[in-house]
Amino acid sequence: MSLEVTIIFKIAAVGILVSVLSQVLKHSGREEQAFLTSLAGLLLVLSWILPYIRDLFVSIQELFLL
Repeated sequence: MSLEVTIIFKIAAVGILVSVLSQVLKHSGREEQAFLTSLAGLLLVLSWILPYIRDLFVSIQELFLL
């Protein structure tokens, strides 16, 4: 149970960090780096939640096969 709460806090922390970094980079005229920072944050979070999505699809598949 605590693992699910931990992943939510990690995602929130990455979201806050990415948004602050993105705003700082945009205001300093580095929009390309701001985009890459946002993309890196998205890929990091996606790599964290991909196993949960896979487990969800496996559970749904087992539910309909029974």
